[in-house]
Amino acid sequence: MPYSRFLFLNLGHTVDHLFMLMFPAVAALAAADLGASYGELLPLATGSFIAFGVFSLPAGWLADRFSRELMLSIFFFGIGCAMILTGFAQETWQIVAALTLVGMFAAIYHPVGLAMVSQGGGDVGRRLGVNGVWGNMGVAASALSIGAFADFAGWREAFMLAGGLSILIGFGWVKVTRATALEAEPAKKRGGSASVDWKRVLAVVLVTTTVGGFIFNAMTVSLPKVLDDRLADFSLSATEVGAIASAVYAAAAFTQIVVGRAIDKYTIKPIFLGLVAGQAVALYLAMSASGWTMVVISVFVMVLVFGQIPINDTLIARHTPDIWRGRVYSVKYVLSFTVSAAAVPSISWLYANEGGFQTMFLAAACAAVFITLAVAMLPGRRDPAPEPVGTGDD
Repeated sequence: MPYSRFLFLNLGHTVDHLFMLMFPAVAALAAADLGASYGELLPLATGSFIAFGVFSLPAGWLADRFSRELMLSIFFFGIGCAMILTGFAQETWQIVAALTLVGMFAAIYHPVGLAMVSQGGGDVGRRLGVNGVWGNMGVAASALSIGAFADFAGWREAFMLAGGLSILIGFGWVKVTRATALEAEPAKKRGGSASVDWKRVLAVVLVTTTVGGFIFNAMTVSLPKVLDDRLADFSLSATEVGAIASAVYAAAAFTQIVVGRAIDKYTIKPIFLGLVAGQAVALYLAMSASGWTMVVISVFVMVLVFGQIPINDTLIARHTPDIWRGRVYSVKYVLSFTVSAAAVPSISWLYANEGGFQTMFLAAACAAVFITLAVAMLPGRRDPAPEPVGTGDD
């Protein structure tokens, strides 16, 4: 894979996560602007997270049937325009509609972009790990950029600027795909074969990503507010809290490269078990932590949550042929993001009725225990290498 294509695929992952988390990150600021509370504003993003999951299915099917490159172009231009519309929205229903459009276009990236990243065989785990780090840089940037805008500008300007940037990246992607048509072959020519254990493996993947989607979304959406509450005694500004949250995300994100390289070299099952079992312990400890202890535990939580991401995607890449891959990824993300959408109203309700995040951490810890039991069902032998299709160089 030419480096220029890989770079734009990585930029797309950053854009995807940054834009999906911008409104939850800015909800407190937007609430002050609109005369509402944080608990009232946060649920406005629910539609975007539902769309993020539901529209993955048609996106994956269209990409496998026609053109992955074209679908990614639609992603960059469409999500950019939707972000600009959100910045202009004045009424509550306008914000909901614009954010739902953001979720619709954001749904394109994972089934399409990850199918392209994993195409060609080779060191799939490493490529997915690197791509995952770029995605989590978007998570980190959401906390930092919104904190800065909260102190120095406005939340609407943040959405408009981000939308314009996505459109510019889209023009760059179009130029690169025209210049490097290496992987622009019709879907019907992409081959490969399923592994012997594919039904069992994919069943485990679907269970772990569905339940894990709730954990991932609960942690990434709530972390800035969790840190704001747990560090309240230190009188930090919005920018400072946002910077701490961004540092937590960034430090944890690089776990994906380490895990990606490890699963290319060793059997996946024991690595996967260690990560999910560790999640349960770290989330339980987070229930009562405060101050800088909470920051340290947050790093461990996010390290374990982010480390799981390339494992599920690599299992799909290794056990399904390329011609199905976009659709398999889309089914995975329909389940994951539809369930994870429940995290947004759940966080809002728990925060308003329980007076904090303790119950949320307990629920996430229980979910991690369930995932651990599911991972124990994976085959224990060395995972098969995917059938080569094209080139794996990047």
